[in-house]
Order: sequence, then C-alpha cells, then structure tokens
Amino acid sequence: MARNLGLLVLFVCLTVCKAAIFQPVSNAHRSAALELFAPIDGSFGSLEETYEVLRTLQVLCVEKSADISPGTCPVVVETLGSSSSSAKDYFNALKVNSMLNCNVDDKIFEAITSKLQAVLKDATLLSDFYHSIGSLVLIKDQGSKADVLLEDADGIFHAIKALSQSDGKWKYDSSGAESSAYASGVALETLAGILKIAGAEVDQSVIGIVKNDIVKLFDSIESYDDGALYFDEKLVDAKEHQGPLSTTSSVVRGFTSFAAVISGRLNVPGDKILGLANFFLSMGVPGNIKDLYYQIDSLACLENNRVFVPLVLSLPSSVLSLTSQDQLKVMVNTVLGSDAPPLTVKLVQVISSISKDSPAVLNQDLNFDADAKTHSLDLVSKGIDVGKYTLVFEVLFHDPEHKKAYVTGERTKAPIYITGLIRIDKAEIAVLDSDIGRVETVKKLDLSGESSVSLSANHLQKLRLSFRLATPLGHPFNPHQVYLKLRHIESKVQHIYIVGNSGKKFEIVLDFLGLVDKLFYLSGRYGIELTVGDATMENSFLHALGHVDLDLPEAPEKAPRPPAQPVDLYSKFGPKAEISHIFRAPEKRPPQQLSVGFLVLTLLPFAGFLIGLIRLGVNFKNFPTSALPATFAILFHCGLAAVLLLYVLFWLKLDLFTTLKALGFLGVFLVFVGHRTLSHLASTSSKQKAA
Repeated sequence: MARNLGLLVLFVCLTVCKAAIFQPVSNAHRSAALELFAPIDGSFGSLEETYEVLRTLQVLCVEKSADISPGTCPVVVETLGSSSSSAKDYFNALKVNSMLNCNVDDKIFEAITSKLQAVLKDATLLSDFYHSIGSLVLIKDQGSKADVLLEDADGIFHAIKALSQSDGKWKYDSSGAESSAYASGVALETLAGILKIAGAEVDQSVIGIVKNDIVKLFDSIESYDDGALYFDEKLVDAKEHQGPLSTTSSVVRGFTSFAAVISGRLNVPGDKILGLANFFLSMGVPGNIKDLYYQIDSLACLENNRVFVPLVLSLPSSVLSLTSQDQLKVMVNTVLGSDAPPLTVKLVQVISSISKDSPAVLNQDLNFDADAKTHSLDLVSKGIDVGKYTLVFEVLFHDPEHKKAYVTGERTKAPIYITGLIRIDKAEIAVLDSDIGRVETVKKLDLSGESSVSLSANHLQKLRLSFRLATPLGHPFNPHQVYLKLRHIESKVQHIYIVGNSGKKFEIVLDFLGLVDKLFYLSGRYGIELTVGDATMENSFLHALGHVDLDLPEAPEKAPRPPAQPVDLYSKFGPKAEISHIFRAPEKRPPQQLSVGFLVLTLLPFAGFLIGLIRLGVNFKNFPTSALPATFAILFHCGLAAVLLLYVLFWLKLDLFTTLKALGFLGVFLVFVGHRTLSHLASTSSKQKAA
C-alpha cells in the first residue's frame, strides 16, 4: 500500500453529493471506479460483485444504475424466485435489489421470509445467521408487505453471542478453534440486524456485554508508524483468513451498524476511530473492485457513525514559495469531504529538519475563510526561511455540544517545504601557485547567468573555486548537492568532487600534483561544470563554467589506465551507418591504340584462313543436292558460323561460364548435323568409286 499520502481529504459526502473545494483524491477514485466497473452485457460476474460496484458508485455519486439494471434485474428476480437459492444467494440478490429497485412481487418476499425463518431455527454457523438476518432486514427496509418477524429474537441473539470469546472476537461456529476479527465484524452486523427487527425482545443486559466485547476487540487493534490503525487476522491455514483491509472493513461495518441501533454510546476512544480513518485514507487508490469497495464503504460508515466522526486535517499544498508569497492553507473535513463544525485551527509549533532552533511561531490562530472553507496563515511575515519543516496543529471546537461527536486527535503533524530564490554572490575561480599559494589567474563568475572562462595550469598548480549562498532572509544556505565536475574532452573521462562548506562560503581547492594519478596523467582540455541543487532552492542549476587546459607529466609504466567508457545502450537501437559493397578495383588497362593493334593481329589468322581456302581452290561441286542432305550441310556450316560468332561475343561481352555453356549446346548440334553431312559425302564417294 502507498503510505506516503499522509492525511488527505476524500471526495464527496454520501448524503449530499456536492463538489468540495479541495478534493484531490475524489477525482482519482472516480476515474478508477469508472475504469474498473465496466459491466459485460449490462451485468457483472456475480450479484455480490454487482452490489460492491453499486455501493461504491453510490458513495462516489456516480450514477450507473441505468446501465446495470437491464442486465441485472432479471438475474435478481430469478434468484429471489428460485426455490433452490441459499440464504447467501437471497442476501446478495436483496442487496442488489435495494440499489436497483427491481420489480419484485410481494409474494416472492413472503416466500423468502418463510424460508429464512426456517433456516434460523436450525442455524449453528455464523454465516447462516448473518445471511438470514441480513436478508430479513433488507426485506423490511424495502417496504415489503411480508411479515418480517423473529419467533425467538432473544434466543438467536444469545446463540450468536455464545460464539464470542474473552478477547472480544467471535468464532465462525462453536467448533472453531480460533477467534477472528473479521468474524467479529460479521457478528456485530448480525446482532445489529436482530435489534433492528425486534430490539424490544432482546435482553438489554446482553447488549451491555456486547458493548464490553467491542471495547476488548479494539484493544487488539494494530498500528503503523504513521499512526494508522487496523485489524488483522492471526489465523494460520484458515479457510476464512482475510487480509488487513477486508478485516478492518468488516469490523468498521459491524461496530458502526451496532452503534446505530443501540441507545447510548460505545466506549471506543476517538483516537482509534481517527486511526481507522487514516488507515483507509492513506492507502491511495486500490487497483481492484473488492479493495476499492472495502475502502469506500468503510469511509462511508465512518462518515455517519454514532461513536465519533473523524475530522481530517490536510494541506492543499505541502510546498510554499517565499518568492510567490504563498500562504499556508489548511482544511479540516470529515473523511468524505463534508463540512466540519465550527472550529479553530492553531499552529502550535514549527519544527525545522535542519536547524535545532525552531522558528518562534507558536499558538498562531489561522484565519478562516468561510467561502473557501480553509484556514490560512501568512508564514512569510512570521520570518520563516526556506527549508523543510514539520508543522504541529491543534484543532479546537467552538461548539462542544454539537449533535455529532467529532474527533480530530490531540495534535496533527504535517510536513511542509518552504522554497525560495537563493542569492548567489562572490563567485570566482582561480589558478594558484602550488608552493606559496600565490594567485596566478583569477576570474569572476556569474553563477546566476552564463559564464565561460578559459584557464591553463600544470601539475604544480592548484584550481580554486569559491562562492556564497544566502536565503531570501540573508541566512547562509547549505543545499543538499554541491558538486564540481571535470570532464576530459578527448577521452570523456569524468571526475566529480564535493564542494565543501566552511559556514561562510563554499570552496574547493584541487591540487593537481596530488591528483595526477586520479586524473590518469591525461593532459589536455577539461570542461568544468558546477551543480548546486536542493528541494527548497527554486533556482537550482547545473552550469558549464568553461575549461582548463592541464599540462600533466608523462604517465609512468605502472600508472593506472583510464577506465573504459560505458557504451551508450541506446546507440545499438539507432540507425546504423549505410554499408556500401565495393568490389576490387579494376586492373589498369593498356592504351587504346595497343588494344586496336592487338585486335588486328588476332584477325590476321582468319584472313590467312580465307586466303588459304582460295589458294586451295575451294568449290561447291560436292555440296549435296538432295533436300535432306543439303539441309544438314547448311545447318553444319551455320553451326560453324555460330561458334565463330560466340568467340566474338566472348571477347566483347560474355563471361567464360556463359560462353562454355552455349558452346556445349552448339558442340552437340555440330556433332549431329556434321555426322549426317559427312555420312552422306562418304556414301556418295563410295558409289562413285564403284561406278
């Protein structure tokens, strides 16, 4: 649970849904409720969950019944009219019906009343009593004509009282091994139902004993460090075990219900009621329907209980600015934001978290603004300086005889921050001689604006930075963070030093001779940055003051090496450099004239071939004259021409693999047509020789 919200005022009153002046939690709770309470097909998973949703929305004054009724009312009527429904089913259906006012026939109520009265005759479990009595109370409250009576109200009251233990807690049944705080809330709510139906028939002495049991029950209450009080279970491996939220909610609902139907008051201390309110207010906004219901329903019970109505003191803002001359404002409201009775708020003490001497602001009455319904005080005129304080308030009632009994606690503490603009002056940076401290170079700095200094130093010199800080009231100011950072520009190695405070001024002296190891003997330019920050300092800053050029000696052999700089994790997700694939650069080619000459030389053999054919007397006398042999002969010569053309293409354009592939197909073709052509010539020659 989030326990750091402190004392806050919740949203709207249960009975009057009006907008309050300061309701920081109400909007968050309403938003959470609208987000969580999304019905499916106009209904929720169960009638129990539906009631929790409707009850929460009712307290928050969010009207959703019109969206839920069409899908839920038929389920309610069916459950109430079913003979197989249990007492728990009737109880959940009647609770939903009390919110939606479904059209249920009076005969159904009469039948349910008879069944529940029969269940009570043989009931031994606390849950049976709880669901049966609770259902009868709901039937009576819904204006049914059914005769809601208890044949033996006093006997039932004693039967439930018999389950109580000496520590003020109840058991779920007579055979139960341990008592339970959650069961106590259930039992008290059940007893309240009996008194509501037939109070006159119950022995008044037993009611007095129950009052004492409630006091004992509150003796077992537990607390957090911030004063919030709660109930918790101590059962081990129990089926009915509940957490602190549900257990505390059950007790609150039980004792407020019982207090509402008895005469007189319960002897429960008011500070414990206030502690319970703080428990529910300090948990923030629960993340599920049931926890949100427990919180809101419990606050509504505390808002209207007859014991003590808790009043919560809260600050609309825990940060005040002296620069803007903000006034301290305080609100006192009930837990759900309704108006408080006439009262006076006093600021009785201001405790500083820094100084032992607290400001002299004691017993100051805050001014009440009736329109804004806030109490205010001008702290600026009281001489309170910047810092963190704890304010101690006391609330006094004007009308102690008010109809309701309210409780605020003895004193309420609230943390507050006072902020302001811090004055920065006498800032300077200097280079000193290492031996005698003589100032070599000194430059003034404007830390409230932009400064850029250029310095140079060697390992025998020092660097000094000094300045003063003062609050708006002129007191010395000591912020939480004052750092000087040197950053080596080339290697990106950073060195951070804390600037000391002598009381009158901040000063740091860097002796480079003693820092050469820590600087890793890295000469070069170092950027200078100064950081001054505090939660109460409105002008916190991080300024680049300039740079210093350091001349350091060479690093010894065993000198420490600068650490590797961390890799930017976001860089690997950014765009990468474009990759360009570059093949091997082409070889240097010969001059064009040489290439042309070489081409001529390669053509000379072909020319010699042609000349040789002419000299040999080539003729076409033996060329086949028949159609088929002539076709093969023509194809053969065409194939030879294609091979020669392929050689030319290889030289001009084709690569070796493409050329060999084409040459393979041409070779097969030439073998086939050449074989047919030569076979024909051989056959013709044989015939001529034979003739």
